[in-house]
Amino acid sequence: MAYIDYYKILGVDKSASPEDVKKAYKKLARKYHPDLNPNDPDAHRKFQEINEANEVLSDPEKRKKYDQYGENWKHADEFEAQQQQYRQYQSQNGQGGGTYWSTSGDGSEFSDFFEQMFGGMGGRSSYSSRGSHGFRGQDYTTELQVSLTEAAKTHKQIITVNGKNLRITIPAGITNGQTIKLKGQGGPGVNGGPAGDLYITFHIPEDSRFKRVGDDLYITAPLNLYTAILGGEQIVETMDGKVKLKVNPGTQNNSKVRLKGKGFPVYKEDGKFGDLIVTYSIEIPTNLTDKQKELFREIQSLN
Repeated sequence: MAYIDYYKILGVDKSASPEDVKKAYKKLARKYHPDLNPNDPDAHRKFQEINEANEVLSDPEKRKKYDQYGENWKHADEFEAQQQQYRQYQSQNGQGGGTYWSTSGDGSEFSDFFEQMFGGMGGRSSYSSRGSHGFRGQDYTTELQVSLTEAAKTHKQIITVNGKNLRITIPAGITNGQTIKLKGQGGPGVNGGPAGDLYITFHIPEDSRFKRVGDDLYITAPLNLYTAILGGEQIVETMDGKVKLKVNPGTQNNSKVRLKGKGFPVYKEDGKFGDLIVTYSIEIPTNLTDKQKELFREIQSLN
């Protein structure tokens, strides 16, 4: 995996203050936010990179480790522990420091042993063949926005994580804020260790037609006054097409009708759906003619 420069992503220098980092992040996050760029995959990828960079550079401890260890910063504690173990090994075996370790003390140089143990360019320590071991790659996190219609169907989508395109399958029925894990799709392992995992958090904006509550969907359907009084039929939209409903005479405003199995698919339960609850909103006629008004007055007098 190519090295990713978090400073370059945020457009700041390595000497940038925490305030500079925060300011740069907010500016870029507003510019590339998915809500402002709903149909721009490049903007969405950039937004993911900005969040990842900010997560590291806004945290003093993470930033310190990143500055010293680069892309392997999450393994900093393990690296340093291995350094200490090797120093103890040298001391116990009468090796006076040898030529394996940097004497600068600032971590800017590494021994051949250290590089071999942690995926560097090779080394020559006999100890490394006995004591070295791999480390699990770092976990990646990302966010993905999908519409309610998209979330209602199992579908494939290509996302970009750390500059890598990944084709994923999104199960029907995911919920807003839900996070799923893709095992082994995170950062590569170090020194032969297993890859990390990828965690995807989904964001589903409110839909203009349906309101989702759990696995049930709610919709408001306009109903003209005459059909409400006399009865008849009404066309209602569902997630998978339109249906024709029978309207009973004397239907009241805000009356509700429940359509079994016409709601949202239940997550990872094939063939199972919630319900669709239809609320009738009776429309009062306007711009009546004189004749129509006269007829309404006649009805009123009869009551």
